[in-house]
Formats: sequence, structure tokens, C-alpha cells
Amino acid sequence: MKNEIIEIETSKSSVTKDGIGDMTVTPKYKEVFAEKRSVKQSEFYQAHAQGLKPEIVFVIHPSEYEEQKGVRYKNKQYRVIRTYEKDYENLELVVTGDFNGRT
Repeated sequence: MKNEIIEIETSKSSVTKDGIGDMTVTPKYKEVFAEKRSVKQSEFYQAHAQGLKPEIVFVIHPSEYEEQKGVRYKNKQYRVIRTYEKDYENLELVVTGDFNGRT
């Protein structure tokens, strides 16, 4: 059941200048309903062997996703490491914690 709200980064970002003239890009997000699932044990170990650390699987409607990489959930930033379209109603996003662009 898709009863969680996640925020997916959109392709639109705002660009502003700070006090000394440096440009700052701030991503914008859209809210979508998702089902939160655990990463399967077999997938966790396969990904870990490749240096990836999958943390959560979010299931959303495929029409909500346009190859974005940034996801925010409960004020924590994640990065999409894999997607899988199960059927026309469900798309899995496997995400890992993202800290300043690194995991």
C-alpha cells in the first residue's frame, strides 16, 4: 500500500547568488506516494560486493519517475542506485544514503 510520502528531485532547480557572488543550485522536489520496503537480503549482498549499500526500496507509480537520481524521505537524502518496473502500476526505486553526493 502506497501510504508513505517521498520527495523526488525534479529536473527544475533554482539558481541563486550568495553574498559574494557564488552561484548556488538548490534542487526542487515533488511529493509522491510510495510503499516502503526492505532491501532483499540477496540483493543487499550482491550490491555490497560491488561497493553499493542499498538501504530502502520505494515502490511508486512509473508515471511519477523520470530518471531522477535524488530522493528525500523523512528529511534524509538518498540516491537511486537501481530501478525495476514490476508492472504498469509499480516501479521499484532502490536507494542508498547520499551524503554530499557520496555514499
